[in-house]
Amino acid sequence: MVRRVAVVGAGVSGLAAIKCCLDEGLEPTCFERSEDIGGLWCYTDQPEEGRASIYRTVFTNSCKEMMCYSDFPFPDDHPNYMHNAKLQQYICKYAEHFDLLRRIQFKTLVTKIKKRPDFSVTGQWEVVTQRDGKEETAVFDAVMICSGHHVYPNLPLADFPGIQKFKGCYFHSREYKEPEKFRGKKVLVIGLGNSGSDIAVELSTVASQVYLSSRSGSWVLSRVWDNGYPWDMVILTRFRNWLGNILPKALSDWLFVRNMNRFFKHENFGLMPLNRTSRREPVFNDDLPGRITCGAVVMKPNVKEFRETSVLFQDGTVQDDVDVVVFATGYSYSHPFLKDDSILISRDNEVILYKCIVPLHLEKPTMAVIGLVQSLGPAIPTVDMQCRWAVKVFQGSPCFPLLSLPQRFGDSTTLQTDYIMYADELASDIGVKPNVLKLLLTDPRLALEVFFGPCTPYQYRLMGPGKWSGARKAILTQWDRTLR
Repeated sequence: MVRRVAVVGAGVSGLAAIKCCLDEGLEPTCFERSEDIGGLWCYTDQPEEGRASIYRTVFTNSCKEMMCYSDFPFPDDHPNYMHNAKLQQYICKYAEHFDLLRRIQFKTLVTKIKKRPDFSVTGQWEVVTQRDGKEETAVFDAVMICSGHHVYPNLPLADFPGIQKFKGCYFHSREYKEPEKFRGKKVLVIGLGNSGSDIAVELSTVASQVYLSSRSGSWVLSRVWDNGYPWDMVILTRFRNWLGNILPKALSDWLFVRNMNRFFKHENFGLMPLNRTSRREPVFNDDLPGRITCGAVVMKPNVKEFRETSVLFQDGTVQDDVDVVVFATGYSYSHPFLKDDSILISRDNEVILYKCIVPLHLEKPTMAVIGLVQSLGPAIPTVDMQCRWAVKVFQGSPCFPLLSLPQRFGDSTTLQTDYIMYADELASDIGVKPNVLKLLLTDPRLALEVFFGPCTPYQYRLMGPGKWSGARKAILTQWDRTLR
């Protein structure tokens, strides 16, 4: 019987894990290496070893109604998209409201997690921690790894010939904090993700010129969508999801590309993805097309070669007098406290997990990896649902019979997923997916909002285990809070 649960990390995933354990009568102990909660969203002026790092001006890409914890809406007066400091305030209020801080051991580093000798029978783990130079070992019935995947920078210098002879400055975007020291410089940003585009736009306000290099292009969307509403309130609906699933693929792909190009034609801006119909996570940046139009940001293809003071691109063009290169090339997956490589098996920097949560090949499913899935949708409700699902699995829920995982499920990887489909799949397993047809008979007004309105997290608190009495009201007033 699972009772004691170790939670690694006190970011948005770790806090959700603590609360879900408490809701089910378990005893969580959370280990946080820093002295504060929030993880990625806790801004510091300097990057800290082993901790995610953000720049000063990071804003959320999901609006407040979509990205909140499912039973804890944002205050009415919060903006739809928030600066990282505002989101950190919300995270702290969440932890305070549900009394989660008492379960966290701060300044405590997890150095090793290993199976107990009798793991095949008990499913128990030994967790070794370090605090103030002292090492402690404790036994837990289950482990929830919530340490995120924006910690270890991916700096693929081997893919960029000549970088060693480049006389300018270069660094990973993890180290970027603010633009002032780049005033008057010529800067090349490599990587068209959210960080790369944000940094390029911000630097273009002070640098003499910014170049943004992309290997494969990307869809670039604005946070502000039809009639000025948040993009995710408009796009992430059950109706749109249903429509996308029933239409022929060719028609669905055509509509998708048309939707992505509705505000500007990507190929005219040098942004068109190589795979036009790719549903991978787009870039959210309200200013990039405008900065390209003004010439403040110049789009470039992939780098072919670095020279002492110049850069040769794949299209044969050369840019002279480049002062600074920012590698916005993402992060590598790593959990250094797992010394046994057989626990988490990775392939091409993707971890093989059942439903993107439970490691395959475990004799007992008593470990959950939270937050590695990436979906076109909000992160907080996704990890919240993962935690609710994982805790049920720990307790022997029928949704996860204790059989040999590889035989039952085959391989499953941490690929990008559709937010609504993924959340619904986990919700169905634990009995909390909203039954739209039943609602249509008992509460037609709510049913229509659930199906045609945004798929906000409150929908997963309408029924079943963990039902929240405020869910109905939260759904019916979500547009009021958005307009406020």
